[in-house]
Amino acid sequence: MAAQKINEALEHIAKAEKYLKTGFLKWKPDYDSAATEYGKAAVAFKNAKQFDQAREACLREAEAHENNKAYLFIVFPFFKKLTSCYLEWGFCTLIIFLHYIFVAFVLDFDNVNSSLFHAAKAYEQAGMMLKEMQRLPEAVQLIEKASMMYLENGTPDTAAIALERAGKLIENVSPEKAVQLYQQAASVFENEERLRQALEMLGKASRLLVRGRRLDEAALSLQKEKSIYKEIENYPTCYKKTIAQVLVHLHRNDYVAAERCVRESYSIPGFNGSEDCAALEQLLEGYDQQDQDQVSEVCNLPLFKYMDNDYAKLGLTLVVPGGGIKKKSPNTAQDKARGPAAVGSHADEEEDEYSGGLC
Repeated sequence: MAAQKINEALEHIAKAEKYLKTGFLKWKPDYDSAATEYGKAAVAFKNAKQFDQAREACLREAEAHENNKAYLFIVFPFFKKLTSCYLEWGFCTLIIFLHYIFVAFVLDFDNVNSSLFHAAKAYEQAGMMLKEMQRLPEAVQLIEKASMMYLENGTPDTAAIALERAGKLIENVSPEKAVQLYQQAASVFENEERLRQALEMLGKASRLLVRGRRLDEAALSLQKEKSIYKEIENYPTCYKKTIAQVLVHLHRNDYVAAERCVRESYSIPGFNGSEDCAALEQLLEGYDQQDQDQVSEVCNLPLFKYMDNDYAKLGLTLVVPGGGIKKKSPNTAQDKARGPAAVGSHADEEEDEYSGGLC
């Protein structure tokens, strides 16, 4: 089966190379047909699990589409110049006629954008072949190139989806690169006013930043998320983002920023008096008083524990300044004030109580 698919792919490549040849009566290579054959070859190689050859076929397909686009832009200005020369010589009717024939039957301007889009698709497919070979950085590089071509072609949604796909590929290998890709995708979606998709990308970036302990950047990313949620009037999610912000700021040892974050959130409808607000005020109070018990109690509330894992972990690992020394109970404080003698006397009393035995 694999051998049959490989032979099929080689036949398609031979056809593609034939389409690219020129001759006395064939001035222009047939890039469209060649690209189609290279695409078929790539599919056959993929089915035969020959991913490297499939990648090469995809790259040739992309090159054919790009050459087709380039040919259209190079030849047409040359022909216009030639036309102007003939017009000066007085062959107006003939040249105008030939000009329109050339435009109508030789140049297909609808193919310009189509070629660019299909070239981008081919680069993206080449990237997916590299993914199958576990060459992830190279795969991401090709998918990024495809996304730029999608943008140039005027299909930003497809560009953003490609960037998201690249981010997922590289997330476990290079979280830093994944963050960059998610942020780029969010920017594209935001420019297209697709705010919910932009928020999804920003959320992924924020969680990766927290996971990588890049807390300064995480705080900025969360603020951007919160602003967009406020813009679309999703206020309950704004409350959750405020909790995440406060946890990030406290892990940065920036109590002032955490307090300011809560204070600014009072302007969000419904926040003041909400369960989220009360919990955050209690958390800040415990942190300010270096009361580890109170901080731990708040961070173990369902409100905190059932957040996204990365934020829940911030709550569970939050330690107050000074090592989180517990407050002394009143009895302990009195014993300390009376000194060692008082403690010894208390011990003697207990010993006397049982000196006669249990009977």
